[in-house]
Amino acid sequence: MLRMETSPVERLILRTQYAIGQGARLAWYGAQEAAARRVIARLDKKAGDARPKAPKPTGPVPNRDQVFADITELLRRDMKNVERGFYPVPEDADSLPRLLALSRRYFADLPKVHRRQVEKSHQEVFTTTRKNAMPRYYLQNFHYQSGGWLSEESAELYDFQVEVLFRGAAGAMRRQALLPIAEMVREADQRHLVLADIACGSGAFLNDIAHAFPRLTKIGIDLSNPYLKTARRRLKDASHTGFAVANAEALPLADDSLDCVSNIYLFHELPAKVRRIVAGEFARVLKPGGRLIFVDSLQRGDRPDYDGMLENFPHLFHEPYYAHYLDDDVLGAFEANGLVAEKSWTAFLSKIVVMRKT
Repeated sequence: MLRMETSPVERLILRTQYAIGQGARLAWYGAQEAAARRVIARLDKKAGDARPKAPKPTGPVPNRDQVFADITELLRRDMKNVERGFYPVPEDADSLPRLLALSRRYFADLPKVHRRQVEKSHQEVFTTTRKNAMPRYYLQNFHYQSGGWLSEESAELYDFQVEVLFRGAAGAMRRQALLPIAEMVREADQRHLVLADIACGSGAFLNDIAHAFPRLTKIGIDLSNPYLKTARRRLKDASHTGFAVANAEALPLADDSLDCVSNIYLFHELPAKVRRIVAGEFARVLKPGGRLIFVDSLQRGDRPDYDGMLENFPHLFHEPYYAHYLDDDVLGAFEANGLVAEKSWTAFLSKIVVMRKT
């Protein structure tokens, strides 16, 4: 069971550990993001008028002060969750030598990403990869990234790229999804619970779960062999953990077999019809009373002061289904399959929704 209160001395220790770790993380990725902007500015200058311009957004765009203030608020909330015992102080597994190596690879890849942005080239994966019966929508260079979802280099770089994009705040957004899991293990022995993280990617959230709830049975499911290879390596020391290569449209799981499904940042990268199919699969595999923990991008109106930034996102990065996602009735798709929303909240650029199967 989780202990929800800490002594003043324990709180001081936790705050110090948290401040040192997350302060260093923000400084590192903030510096990487600033350097990346300079590189992109030079590449833009060389490209001249060739680079397509994003249309002027109709909604407001937050300034940098507001973005930094919101990141600060996210970290304050994250630290409070640690103090209350919902999950432990986050640990960065990457050593400084590995971070430096990833940085070199990231900046070596950046001109390739920029070239695809300029040329609007996002079909390299489809034209160069053996299809292996994968869905057509999956075979794209999402975010213009090299290899799309189907190369080991992409799998190795992805988490670094995401943290640079969000200035080191991606991990803190993701960790908000640990709260409903903490509530779940307060109600029942975690050794008797089974959770599947669908579209687990390189295993970042599974690793968070393993760190916080080591005795919980965890299943990571993803369509990408290279990303699952990275996830397996990341969680090689985690107990009660298994993996499966599968499409979220047809999960290799029995009806009513899971206590919890977690899904992090998948739905904005699915076509609308596929979102409905996947929502039905989540409902099918959950036990009656089981929880769905859904985390994805904000949608239009969730935080109106960010609406313009959300509008710009699919123009800056290849996100072919994002514009539709912004106004899609995602909750309605879940409700149509017997999943009822119990609570929801926002965390910087993400929103978290907890649903329960009736």
